[in-house]
Amino acid sequence: MHDIELRQLRCLVAIVDEGTFTDAAIALGVSQAAVSRTLAALEGALGVRLLRRTSREVTPTAAGVRVVAQARRVLADVSDLVSEATSGHTRLRVGYAWSALGRHTVAFQRRWSAAHHDTDLHLVRVNSPSAGLAEGACDLAVVRRPLDDRRFETAIVGLERRLCALAADDPLARRRSLRLADLADRVLLVDRRTGTASPDLWPADARPATEDIHDVDDWLTLIAAGRGVGVTAESTAYQYPRPGIGYRPVRDAEPVAVRLAWWRDDPHPAFQAVLELLTELYRTG
Repeated sequence: MHDIELRQLRCLVAIVDEGTFTDAAIALGVSQAAVSRTLAALEGALGVRLLRRTSREVTPTAAGVRVVAQARRVLADVSDLVSEATSGHTRLRVGYAWSALGRHTVAFQRRWSAAHHDTDLHLVRVNSPSAGLAEGACDLAVVRRPLDDRRFETAIVGLERRLCALAADDPLARRRSLRLADLADRVLLVDRRTGTASPDLWPADARPATEDIHDVDDWLTLIAAGRGVGVTAESTAYQYPRPGIGYRPVRDAEPVAVRLAWWRDDPHPAFQAVLELLTELYRTG
C-alpha cells in the first residue's frame, strides 16, 4: 500500500490549478520549498513523474493527468465525509423503502421547512429493511414492518389501511372494496425485504401463490400487465398513482403500522421533533 497523504494530493492539485510552485505555495500557505518536497514525496511514493516543469510553466504528464483527476475525486469525497460527520444539526435525511408518508408527505415537508428552516430535510428512497438507516444513507427512517435490529429504536406514528393494487381492467377493479378471500386464487407479488404483505395474511388453507419482486417499479409494471396483484399500505396509492392500475380497500385486512426508526445510541438531534410532527399528521389527517 503506497503511503499517500491527503496533503500531497492537495499540493498536486494546487500546483496544477495555480500553474506554478510559487502560486501553489501562496494558495496553500506554505513555502515553495515545502511544495517541492511534498510533490517529490508523492512522485516517489507512486513511482511515476506527475508534472513536467520548464522555466515558464508546469504541466501534468499523462500519468499526472490521471492522478490529478483521481485526486480531485478523493478530495471531494473527503470533503463530503467531513460534511456528513459535522452536519447533524443542519441536515436531516429521512429514508423510506416504498412510499414515504403517502398523503402526508407534502404536508410533512412544508411544515418542517416552515418550523425548522435551519435544518434541511431530504427524503431518501432506499429499498432495504431499514430504509437506509443501517446503510448510513439516512438519519431517520419510515418503515412499515418491525425492525429486529437492536441497534434501532422505533415508535408507531400512525396506521394505514391495506389496499389491493390490481390492473384497471381486472374484474375485481369494478368493486368498491375487496376481501382477502377475493384474492386467494391470484398471484400475490411480494417484496420480502421491505413489503408489508405476505401469504400469512390469509388462512393457512387459502393462501395465494406468490412471486417475488424487488422494487416498487417492478411491482407496478407487473400489476399493470395483469401478471399479479399486490396488497400494500394506502400510502403507496398516494405515492404511485399509475395509469392502468387501480387501488381498492381490503376491508378485512389488518391496518399497517407506520413506524419512525432511529439509532438507539446516537439519535439525530431532530428525531423528537420529527416524531411529534408525524404523530400529529397521522392523528389529525
